[in-house]
Amino acid sequence: MARITKKQKEARSKVDPKKIYSLKEASSLVKEIANTKFDASIDMAIRLGVDPKKANQMVRGVVTLPNGTGKNIRVLALVTPDKEADAKESGADFVGLDEYLQKIKSGWTDVDVIVTMPSIMGKLGPLGRVLGPRGLMPNPKTGTVTMDIKKAVADVKGGKIDFKVDKTGIIHAAIGKASFAAEKIYENADELLKTIIKLKPSTTKGVYVKSVFMSSTMSPSISIDTKLG
Repeated sequence: MARITKKQKEARSKVDPKKIYSLKEASSLVKEIANTKFDASIDMAIRLGVDPKKANQMVRGVVTLPNGTGKNIRVLALVTPDKEADAKESGADFVGLDEYLQKIKSGWTDVDVIVTMPSIMGKLGPLGRVLGPRGLMPNPKTGTVTMDIKKAVADVKGGKIDFKVDKTGIIHAAIGKASFAAEKIYENADELLKTIIKLKPSTTKGVYVKSVFMSSTMSPSISIDTKLG
């Protein structure tokens, strides 16, 4: 069994495992218990009352966090020459087409998000084995396949994230950093939860949001009131 450090004991002592915290309380507390030497990530885990095996109960969406993620998102824009200037102006880290398709084919995936155009998706199909497992395949539903490359890159750089319920019915999402003010953590968490609630499948019966937890990297989880609206 791994030894619990002094800092971990201190963090655990601040979280009452029997208490259900409000979202604002949790947003303040998570900062107190983040005691890593680096800027810890603030994560949320939302368990939903859905059956992910059923296509009509799959919950997937995108949300633009009002205060960003705190992470430098590396964006690759696979575009035709006429769209390169738009991609660069919006802050894409890598811009091009054939040379990057070749790099990906060789196994290069050193990016967080790929944005492209509908006409280029045919070229990306054969690269599904490389991009798919890493969650890098562009998708029209997440806004990463579009003719408006300028907006797509700006959105991703500005804090847009996509989320998807996993096979156990849980949505995991990083919503910020421990260095954020508590109010900013709250605003990001609130926006994510409101978006998930709006996406409730009409076929879902019973309790939709079963549990909500917030934590920072290596910290205990904080249980949050599910009465979110």
